[in-house]
Amino acid sequence: MTTIEEEVSSTGGEVPWHLSGNNAPVFDEVTVTNLEVKGTIPPELTGRYFRNGANPQSGISDHWFLGDGMIHGIEISGGKANWYRNRYVRTPMFANPDKDRMELYLDLETMGFNYEVGVANTSVLGHGGRIFALEEGSFPYELSSELDTLGSHDFGGKLVTAMTAHPKVCAETGELLMFGYSSLPPYLVYHRISAEGELLQSEEITVGGPTMMHDFSITRNHSIFLDLPAIFDMELAMQGGMPIRWSDDYPSRFGIMPRSGSDTDVKWFDVDPCYVFHTLNSYEDGDEIIVNGCRLRELWRDTSDIGIGATDDPNPDDAPMMWEWRFNTQTGSVTEKQIDDRGSEFPRIPDSLVGLPNRYGYCLSMGDAGINGVGEGGAILKYDLANGGTSDVHNFPAGHFPGEPSFVPAAGASNEDDGYLMTYVYAGDTDTSYLVILDASNMGTDPVAEIHLPQRVPTGFHGNWIADN
Repeated sequence: MTTIEEEVSSTGGEVPWHLSGNNAPVFDEVTVTNLEVKGTIPPELTGRYFRNGANPQSGISDHWFLGDGMIHGIEISGGKANWYRNRYVRTPMFANPDKDRMELYLDLETMGFNYEVGVANTSVLGHGGRIFALEEGSFPYELSSELDTLGSHDFGGKLVTAMTAHPKVCAETGELLMFGYSSLPPYLVYHRISAEGELLQSEEITVGGPTMMHDFSITRNHSIFLDLPAIFDMELAMQGGMPIRWSDDYPSRFGIMPRSGSDTDVKWFDVDPCYVFHTLNSYEDGDEIIVNGCRLRELWRDTSDIGIGATDDPNPDDAPMMWEWRFNTQTGSVTEKQIDDRGSEFPRIPDSLVGLPNRYGYCLSMGDAGINGVGEGGAILKYDLANGGTSDVHNFPAGHFPGEPSFVPAAGASNEDDGYLMTYVYAGDTDTSYLVILDASNMGTDPVAEIHLPQRVPTGFHGNWIADN
């Protein structure tokens, strides 16, 4: 394993938090087949757990969100861990590490974007027999099951916008619902893709301006857009770094549209000013649409740092917290309710319930540990939304910090929480990592299994279990 032996920054000063500790990148791409397993891997698990994250090959980046994409994967079958691999996604940015992204991305003569240019560093998706590495400013990049980069993918030339890193796969139809946002008109375009991977529909959606729409949500019959006041700034983009700033003049609103509808069908609902990086889920209840997600009071007013964990003494009011929004499609009324006063992020539910009523949600605790690994140890929360958002917790040992929990159903599951949670955990005492498998129905118990790795998996973003069937 290669590590950063000396902490440096692009300005020669103190290393930024997103490049220090377990946020620092690793550089060696390895394949390891002799993995230590503690506990028992459930025999029904056959597939691969892949997780993406920003891992600048130079060791330096201006912001946590901007580094080259690196996928960390473990293959499991027959109760065994067959291998661990980590691979960079081979994008034009990876091939041109000394180039500024805007130099490759934006044609100043035509003011058009080259959507093959990106870092593919945010998420991993399995759909239509393909595996994609995603980021929200470019086309998806297709990967092999062993993490080789196969190239960018534009759905047969039909995709002419960027693709969000947070598409939704309908639990009932297998449709892939997604969007692309842009700093230039059209600011938002919605796409609907068949279960087989054919792009069926693209619709321009009118929003107030160049908003950063990181996530959206769906129900059985609707798609839900989050038009919120984090606004693109071209002047900042040309200077490098994160080109998004908060605007007090940009209204906060949610838009609800029939899944196969168009711009004229969108019903907009004003909400209190906020930002939502990640929704948990949405579903229909009579005339109401219920949305749950992790709400921030505001974002990037004076700095593009991520508030919680970015300072030694973060303000609890700056932490994302679980909220509920209820939108009545007949009366136009809106009800907003805070579910929890603890910080939580990276919310997940079973894939089989996306867009359908769900009782449970699983989140990474954003308490004392934050995203910067500060505190005794990390935790994963399990919300019971049928009981007012009461929660169970799995606390990790001191110095051990998990990431986003992915739900995997158990064989013969009869209840919603019959299954497992998977995530990488950083072990600060050994400066290594392991994949933990937890019992989602009994969060307080010891892990079902731990698959230990000989190297560190840096703090990252989103992952998924991609089953072989």
